[in-house]
Amino acid sequence: MLPRRLLAAWLAGTRGGLLALLANQCRFVTGLRVRRAQQIAQLYGRLYSESSRRVLLGRLWRRLHGRPGHASALMAALAGVFVWDEERIQEEELQRSINEMKRLEEMSNMFQSSGVQHHPPEPKAQTEGNEDSEGKEQPWEMVMDKKHFKLWRRPITGTHLYQYRVFGTYTDVTPRQFFNVQLDTEYRKKWDALVIKLEVIERDVVSGSEVLHWVTHFPYPMYSRDYVYVRRYSVDQENNMMVLVSRAVEHPSVPESPEFVRVRSYESQMVIRPHKSFDENGFDYLLTYSDNPQTVFPRYCVSWMVSSGMPDFLEKLHMATLKAKNMEIKVKDYISAKPLEMSSEAKATSQSSERKNEGSCGPARIEYA
Repeated sequence: MLPRRLLAAWLAGTRGGLLALLANQCRFVTGLRVRRAQQIAQLYGRLYSESSRRVLLGRLWRRLHGRPGHASALMAALAGVFVWDEERIQEEELQRSINEMKRLEEMSNMFQSSGVQHHPPEPKAQTEGNEDSEGKEQPWEMVMDKKHFKLWRRPITGTHLYQYRVFGTYTDVTPRQFFNVQLDTEYRKKWDALVIKLEVIERDVVSGSEVLHWVTHFPYPMYSRDYVYVRRYSVDQENNMMVLVSRAVEHPSVPESPEFVRVRSYESQMVIRPHKSFDENGFDYLLTYSDNPQTVFPRYCVSWMVSSGMPDFLEKLHMATLKAKNMEIKVKDYISAKPLEMSSEAKATSQSSERKNEGSCGPARIEYA
């Protein structure tokens, strides 16, 4: 009986020792591979420009994507480049926004034909991630109801924040003018006094998506905020619609700065429906927006700031469009321009991004409002 117990104890100890040995070996091999990857990244950083590294990384990404361990994501972080295969705005995202506009129009037409009401009804909740614990969609709540401007909001589950939706109409400017003024970063620096910095960082040659860095003043006493986001626009001639989709991303050439509060959660979708054509006055628009400004103020204060700030921004955008139209201010025509033609600003920024990233360190932790 005793030898059996001794044998069992010996086997258990041997098994535990083998497992510990295996764990140590795995840690050793993993450490070697990480150090080797860092050495490779440093070597290629000295031998190749950022554009060349991006091409090389793209090839590695396509080869490694989908394998266990996400080795491609590790390579991307080590190489310090932006991986468009993961971050570009896809066709499906544009189409979802267009479908939301169509759905709202269908509901509006249905109610108008029945004579119940003469403006768009409250939209149905369709965006993923806004469901409560029972799986039911959060309802939209009307915040502002004017003749040509209607604002709804709904809670974002698990947070103290809201998602906002605006349906509006303008009859004194063309869709093309409104769309171009919204996209023109240089002109916005002139009409939006809150802008501290706004520039295109990089452009995707596949989809035409752009990464932008936007720094903006916030109401006193809050710190200024900065956003790094990707945007993509499309003009659907067949369905007579324009769409602009934006969302927050991380970019290696724009590290977090202790001077500003980085907004990491941000989404915006704008759809424009001309009443007639892109070059005739009159259109409807649907704007869906949410962000987390990372403020310590109560929920009702943040909601009030956004609910009052959004109509103010849209009216400033409208007035800037009127000014450009009446004074014939030159604004870039994004509809006619080649979608993949990179601006000189983006080229210069892209070429200098490697120098910007060198020697950068993590931001100091700051307390902010």
